[in-house]
Amino acid sequence: MAAPSPATLVARYGADPLQLGELRLPNGKGPFPVAVVLHGGCWDATQGELRDTAPLAEALAARGIATWNIEYRRAGTPGGGWPGTFEDVAAATDHLAVLARTQPLDLDHVAVVGHDTGAQLALWVAARPRLGNPIAGAMAVRPVTAVAIDGPGTLGPLLGAAAQACGEAAATRFMGGTPAEKPEAYALASPQGHLPLGVHQLIVVGALGAEMAPYVQAALASGDTVVKLAPGGADHRNVIAPATPQGKQVADFIAAQAFGE
Repeated sequence: MAAPSPATLVARYGADPLQLGELRLPNGKGPFPVAVVLHGGCWDATQGELRDTAPLAEALAARGIATWNIEYRRAGTPGGGWPGTFEDVAAATDHLAVLARTQPLDLDHVAVVGHDTGAQLALWVAARPRLGNPIAGAMAVRPVTAVAIDGPGTLGPLLGAAAQACGEAAATRFMGGTPAEKPEAYALASPQGHLPLGVHQLIVVGALGAEMAPYVQAALASGDTVVKLAPGGADHRNVIAPATPQGKQVADFIAAQAFGE
């Protein structure tokens, strides 16, 4: 697989070395709709990095969408986990307002796209206006669409394929305790508990369809608009690899659905 092309701009949204992102701009003058892209990795610093989602970010830029592919602190890094990871993804999203001072970005058309456990974080970013908590941040930028690519919409116990991939204690490590020990934190951190999110939602199913189904059902029941894509032959990795038929279908799906009027 060919390496992604260099980003248009690499910028920091905070002082920590992990608080940075890659901005990629489409060809043309803009202003462009923007996708904040969040990689996964079981919420753990030893798994996943923004390089994982760089090909998807590049593919979306080729389809006319500016992308802000971010890195962030996770469990195992100083300040990562609860609440630092959430503060990071909130601050990174709001940093688009700073970038828009010099870059051709349309902040009225922002989507947040997450893969694997990045899907949970993407849905959480969309839930920020409903939280009423300082961890949600200043909310300078409010997405109109959230895209969850083969990842959970809740921080409850991981089951089935998700538990095999991350381990049953992944959320406990990330949150610094069990749901019984930290009920308020889990309540704030789980997007499913804040439905309806009030934004358009795109759901991409790869290997974790069974784990995603309860969230999808709850989102639809809440009145949120949800569109689901389940590419034939999809697995957990090829859905973010645009060089594959499944990954191309996902990039086309996001480009067609994320900013429709």
